[in-house]
Amino acid sequence: MTLRLEGHGVRLGAVGLLTLATLVGTGAAHTDAATRALPAGCSGTAPIKCHYAVSPGNYDVTVSIGGATAAATDMWVEARRLMLPATKTAAGAAATYSFTVNVRQPEGQPTGQGGTGNPGLDIRFAGTNPQVSAVSVKPATQPLVAYLAGDSTVCDQPVAPYTGWGQMITPAVGPGASVANYADSGESSGSFLRNSALFPALLPKVKANDAVFIQFGHNDKQTSASAFRSNLTSMITQVRAKGGVPVLVTPPVRRQFNGNRLTATALHVNGVGVNLPAEMRSLGAAQNVPVIDLTTKSKTLVESLGPSASAQLFLRSSVDGVTDNTHFSQYGASQMGGLVLQSIREQRLPLAAYLR
Repeated sequence: MTLRLEGHGVRLGAVGLLTLATLVGTGAAHTDAATRALPAGCSGTAPIKCHYAVSPGNYDVTVSIGGATAAATDMWVEARRLMLPATKTAAGAAATYSFTVNVRQPEGQPTGQGGTGNPGLDIRFAGTNPQVSAVSVKPATQPLVAYLAGDSTVCDQPVAPYTGWGQMITPAVGPGASVANYADSGESSGSFLRNSALFPALLPKVKANDAVFIQFGHNDKQTSASAFRSNLTSMITQVRAKGGVPVLVTPPVRRQFNGNRLTATALHVNGVGVNLPAEMRSLGAAQNVPVIDLTTKSKTLVESLGPSASAQLFLRSSVDGVTDNTHFSQYGASQMGGLVLQSIREQRLPLAAYLR
């Protein structure tokens, strides 16, 4: 998946760097470009870290990257949520990008697994000689919010190398829409529904036309078909009562091969014989709910790569220090996220109008 973000290149004059008005914190760099002054709230060199003391909510964030020397800068927010892939700027030039960012506390996983982060908004600029000349942060006005309800393959993983696809779709989402990732490691459809930090915390925030993407299966290893359907139906019904748009997402495959084909376990036929993706497809049809068939899409991708090359999508000891055929590398999460985005576009789901 290649993400292209439309920015506006700006040449920097001799008098100084591009400045941006801001309502929360000062974003302007006031000294000569050669000094590489940072916006207020920012410090460091590689990475450059910025912090803004804002309350939980959604914020419109505009950044200007670039400066006196050539640079390649990427931007991350909160718990390893990618906003801008590595972007090159020529010496003396800047490029401006805008996003709408969801801020929560705890950041990352709602139950605090992997750490709770810092209150407020954290932004991190990394890359080769990263440069940032201005940052603007202001409250967003009624953005569309895409809520993610799922497990460890979706969540904002605070600690590398583990990466959820939910933290890699954000670069494709333009201003006016934000991604609020409530996915949490180890959750089944039932535990997510019951845990006060998860679905009960997400639901009150849903407003009309917000999308709620619901992916379960990895941890429903002993869940009966009737219980699985009941849990998902409860989420669907409650989201619709709030005016939101529920979307079912079948779980991505595990990397477990028998020859050149994935096993039934990899395809989420669980320990009591329930074909969980099939149940989700059937329920979606019965409830008139959109279904993103990530199981089928990821099966096609993983089997096309084969038992050896597909390892790059997951965690490898030689690269990541751990072997794990369920969780994704950053590259794998970006590929899975790309499949989700593809379906959002194909089905013209609420978020589609905001995709870059």
